[in-house]
Amino acid sequence: MPTPPLAGGTTGPAALRPLIDTVLTALHDGAHRRDGPLPAGGPDTVTPHLRTALHPVIPDHGTGAHHALTTLINALTQGAADPADPLCAAHLHTPPLALAAAADLAASALNPSMDSWDQAPSASALEADLTAALAAEIYPHHTAPDALVTTGGTEANQLALLLARERHGTIQTISGTNAHHSITRATWLLGLPEPITVPAPTGVIDLTALDDTLARLHGPLLVTATAGTTDTGQIDPLTDIADLCTIHGAELHIDAAYGGPLLFSPTHRNKVHGLDRAHSVTLDLHKLGWQPASAGILAVPDHHHLDPLHHHAPYLNADDDTEAGLPDLLGRSLRTTRRPDALKIAVTLQALGRTGLADLIDRTCTAAHQLADLIAKTPTLDLYDRPTITTVLFRPTHTDDHTVATIRRTLLTRGHAVLGRTHTNGRLWLKATLLNPHTTPHDLQQLLDLVTHLATELAEGSTPR
Repeated sequence: MPTPPLAGGTTGPAALRPLIDTVLTALHDGAHRRDGPLPAGGPDTVTPHLRTALHPVIPDHGTGAHHALTTLINALTQGAADPADPLCAAHLHTPPLALAAAADLAASALNPSMDSWDQAPSASALEADLTAALAAEIYPHHTAPDALVTTGGTEANQLALLLARERHGTIQTISGTNAHHSITRATWLLGLPEPITVPAPTGVIDLTALDDTLARLHGPLLVTATAGTTDTGQIDPLTDIADLCTIHGAELHIDAAYGGPLLFSPTHRNKVHGLDRAHSVTLDLHKLGWQPASAGILAVPDHHHLDPLHHHAPYLNADDDTEAGLPDLLGRSLRTTRRPDALKIAVTLQALGRTGLADLIDRTCTAAHQLADLIAKTPTLDLYDRPTITTVLFRPTHTDDHTVATIRRTLLTRGHAVLGRTHTNGRLWLKATLLNPHTTPHDLQQLLDLVTHLATELAEGSTPR
């Protein structure tokens, strides 16, 4: 077998072109074979099918590029839960924009490593300008805000707590019971005390309880608020929380992984008013930003807040190189080798502009309200609440939690729909997280019809298959 061609250089594009055509064909064929939001049959069907295509994982003699691409991508696509299908609406799992995926191909082909300038000359400049621009969106009245690219909200939250620890030593975190699990995990990872949790009986932090908690605590304190919870999509009262932090001398971190991009929508940005009062903000553009994972951001109001992340490795950022003007990139992440995820974000922002991104956000939020309207008009369904962003909770009336869970799993096993689940207000709810800007009212009605028909089937005593 001849030596396989490389993706970069002047010959790389010619080598990639026929392979990309093979990939696109396999994606097309696999999606047609699946013919729905996910494959039918559940794990007992999907896993053997994939293993048949994959076997042997490491053959003695290779099958060739086109055969391997066709076989495995076809099988992976046929067995995928496809967020581009309007009936795949369980999680904060976005259907990526085609232009962002195309940009990601270029990033993979060029393969700059963002840990030293000599591995990423232009990519490092692009990332620096992108992160500064995104930080300025969050902190418009600060002179030198900055941001880091992360693997997502979990890493960004961990970095936020790390920076707070480096500023103050052992710091006590105060979180609502609605906070993302990554906050508690970050305190464990960093050797910090477990967060003190404040009730969130309506889905957002109870301000009176937060005030009382801050009043009785001493020492360095960090409140973590949430702008877009994973369960209900609700947003904590950010300005009121910031006021309490000021009164009690506490710092504030806002996990806006879900809701942060609302900043780009004139219609919805008021929902995240107060982000600029936080000491750090998490943003996640592979949620309400339509980027392929990963595309996380941690923003701070002043670039000097990132100084504790500086790290010295002479083979990557020798002092004399830095003094001679080569940018030092090691302080831009806790990771060493990392992809140029900034490229796809920059391409998307340039291609769509503010108005284009706002349109995607507005369309998706509108779809969530349309779904809520349809649920409210359906006498056999209960709506939890009007959506804050794009999350809608509902359940069939007069059913118990076991039936709700059975409905969800049956929809999955039949390959009909992907809905999430969350337990709130003492009951289990089906969760639709809408992130597809192409979703139509017909799609939404189809989703509800699947649920109501299955609820009737279960009530009549039929066994779901």
